[in-house]
Amino acid sequence: MDGAIGPDQGGCHGGRETMQQAARAAGKSVVLDQLMADYPRGPHDQPQSMCPAFGSLRVGLRMRRTATILCGSACCVYGLTFTSHFYGAKRTVGYVPFNSETLVRGQIYEDIRDAVFEAAKPDNCDAVVVINLCVPTASGVPLDRLPKIIVGVRIIGIDVPGFGVPTHAEAKDVLAAAMLRFAREEALQGPVARPTNLIADRPTVSLIGELFPVDPVGVGQLLEPMGLALAPSIPGREWRDLYGALGCAVAAAVHPFYTGAVREFRAAGRPVVGSAPVGLEGTAAWLEAIGAAAGVTPSAIDAAKARALPAIRAALQANPIDARITISGYEGSELLVARLLIEAGADVPYVGTALPRTEWSEADRAWLQARGVHVQYRASLEQDMAAMADVRPDLAVGTTPLVQKAKAMGIPALYFTNMVSARPLFGPAGAGALAAIVAAQTRGRERFSRMVSFFEGVGTGDTAGYGWTEIPRAPAPKLAKAAAKASDLPAEAMGS
Repeated sequence: MDGAIGPDQGGCHGGRETMQQAARAAGKSVVLDQLMADYPRGPHDQPQSMCPAFGSLRVGLRMRRTATILCGSACCVYGLTFTSHFYGAKRTVGYVPFNSETLVRGQIYEDIRDAVFEAAKPDNCDAVVVINLCVPTASGVPLDRLPKIIVGVRIIGIDVPGFGVPTHAEAKDVLAAAMLRFAREEALQGPVARPTNLIADRPTVSLIGELFPVDPVGVGQLLEPMGLALAPSIPGREWRDLYGALGCAVAAAVHPFYTGAVREFRAAGRPVVGSAPVGLEGTAAWLEAIGAAAGVTPSAIDAAKARALPAIRAALQANPIDARITISGYEGSELLVARLLIEAGADVPYVGTALPRTEWSEADRAWLQARGVHVQYRASLEQDMAAMADVRPDLAVGTTPLVQKAKAMGIPALYFTNMVSARPLFGPAGAGALAAIVAAQTRGRERFSRMVSFFEGVGTGDTAGYGWTEIPRAPAPKLAKAAAKASDLPAEAMGS
């Protein structure tokens, strides 16, 4: 391949500009342009994140009867598969290795094609997903030339380079959108398999975004008085879910960064509603928007609000939060969590999200900013840390490095992904879910301060690690000069 990245260009360490130039030279301009349009970067280039491809890998591994094959540098594949199994995947991940010779000769495409034919077993899977990582994308490996179907098994090839997709959250959208497009085109060609648990007697709403398992159940209860039911969510759990999701009356972009998925719903003629049923005001506004988009009568919308809002109000009153909290993360629900905390009584001066600003979070942004909250899209770790240091909150919610920094400063902190995303957010269940953990963490602030004071200066800087009793010192200048002089002697003179 003419654009193959070789050792002379630094391989995957060649830098973003080198990789992008190589990818365009290798015929990937259309792919890169679409990624840039869907996932615009921030002023500081892009947020810190794990390898973006993990998002696509996660979506594929969570789907039943779906095989996944990675093509990328061995170190990247090792890290991705390790992380995927750490997150609970119990499925083999295929891997197509390469070297400079197979890249330059184009043999890598043939190797991928062979792997796809080997994996495409209709008894085992409905789809095979092939993911190009950085080097194959930069080298122009043409996944679009793979067969679309092999003995009834769908073949979906996507490019998810770190130099084209800013975060792993958005990489979820890359695969979700590709699958929706494939399923939509199938439906246009003729009858498709009946979705599991198809609801045919009522219009449905499809939720876009990975959600805590209780949340879809709660949303279904919110919709019931309007005569609406819940369609399968996106990302789905099996291929038939895609048909069920596309058959909805309304799509709800509860996570606002699924730009490609939204495009597919719109192409299918489905209206899309932003924000989510979070807190009292958020739930009321969301039910009104969903009802209007689905053509529900005003009386039915009022009935849904009359059932849901008193329970949410009661939950908020029963679980007040009296704390100053900063929020940051890369899940896409950061603004929603901030809204819920504020309605419960918390002071939230700062919200940072690694995701971009889109129309689907505009209502949340406006609501927060009207209450004096600084909302930072495409937030970097440095921005999040600076906000935390400036605010000195009672509790910092954020990513792992931010939590580490907060605790070193004596500030109680929670990891957003494991501790906040692992709780319900919507409806009455969400209204009471965070109060207990916030109270438990903020009660420990005085203990954190004592610990910081007690361990001050221990194990930091040059004394970090085990066994140091004093700061290591550089060699004396004359010894350094003698060592440099000795290195210039011929081997014989040094006794070799």
